[in-house]
Amino acid sequence: MLKNLAISPQTERILNKSLDEEICVEDAKYLMNLKGSEIYPLLSVADKLREEIVGNDVTFINNCNINFTNICTVRCGFCAFGRDVGDKDAYILDDEAILSKVRYAASRNVREFTLMGGVLPDADIEYYEHLLTLLKSEFPKIDIHGFSPTMINDASKISEIEIEDAFKRLKNAGLDTLPGTAAEILVDRTREIICPQKVSTQEWIDIIKIAQECGCKGSATMMYGHVETLDERVEHLDILRQIQKDTGGFTEFIPMTFMPVYSPIFLQGQRDFGATGVDDLKLYAVSRLMFKDLIPNIQVSWVKMGFKFAQVSLLAGTNDLGGTLGGDELSEASGAPDGVDVEISKLCSLIQDLGRNPIERNSTYTEFYPVI
Repeated sequence: MLKNLAISPQTERILNKSLDEEICVEDAKYLMNLKGSEIYPLLSVADKLREEIVGNDVTFINNCNINFTNICTVRCGFCAFGRDVGDKDAYILDDEAILSKVRYAASRNVREFTLMGGVLPDADIEYYEHLLTLLKSEFPKIDIHGFSPTMINDASKISEIEIEDAFKRLKNAGLDTLPGTAAEILVDRTREIICPQKVSTQEWIDIIKIAQECGCKGSATMMYGHVETLDERVEHLDILRQIQKDTGGFTEFIPMTFMPVYSPIFLQGQRDFGATGVDDLKLYAVSRLMFKDLIPNIQVSWVKMGFKFAQVSLLAGTNDLGGTLGGDELSEASGAPDGVDVEISKLCSLIQDLGRNPIERNSTYTEFYPVI
């Protein structure tokens, strides 16, 4: 499929090989640095692999974000959402406020509650168990995609229990899937700059593996476009690939482009952060070539990209548009270009305009529902 394209022998060799096998780290780093017209064949090969692996269905989930607090002891340089205890706009939602949100979401036939927030200073496992029980007692059939490795790691220490026991208790209380957040870039050099108070690279790997061994499958993420290098993006992808080979516990990969405008590190004037559109497309495409069907679902975040560029990104190897969200306050605080709530009909229109099939899914990509 590449014989009529003007590309270098090295690029042609790697792309042809990628049609039959996963690419190595060095080849991925090479592709991340492609320029000009050589980018087109990369995107074309990624899109071909996407079609071979998952077909022409583009999935999404009808979900609702419940950000139960914006108080956070882990003040990352990229985050515009977190607040300190005592800040005038700091909040912790009480049970009734949470139930009000989930009842409204349930009336809109959501399939998933995404339960997230800041890292509270005194939140133990009992607190997170309570939140899960609160939701599951009233809506037992709606999935809960909740918390982060950092939150659960801190809670297990406060409760003085092993992290394995923490995940078992949360699973028993109703946790269905675990967001792969707190991954950011899995290279300690970058973590020391943007999130020094979060778990280290190895700690994140260990926690995720334990979670998956306890039955808590979930998403793999990357938050990129800040201080990391292109090579470090590939190193992150390779770590995720190795975890997936060991556990098979990732349901999807979600690259999340850094939105700098209101972030502390941007406001401090460190540099003009942010990935370019070409950076975004190359990351999607290289991810597909590295993961192939090992992680078959690659998501583009419309809330971070905007609707138009998210649609274009579906041509770069991705096959999922994320969720309807129902209020992603973390992204809203960072300056989401097209808001943080969308109707199913809008997502369907974007998908159908590409000639693909919109399909509603559940949290684990194991159940699919006709779009009405």
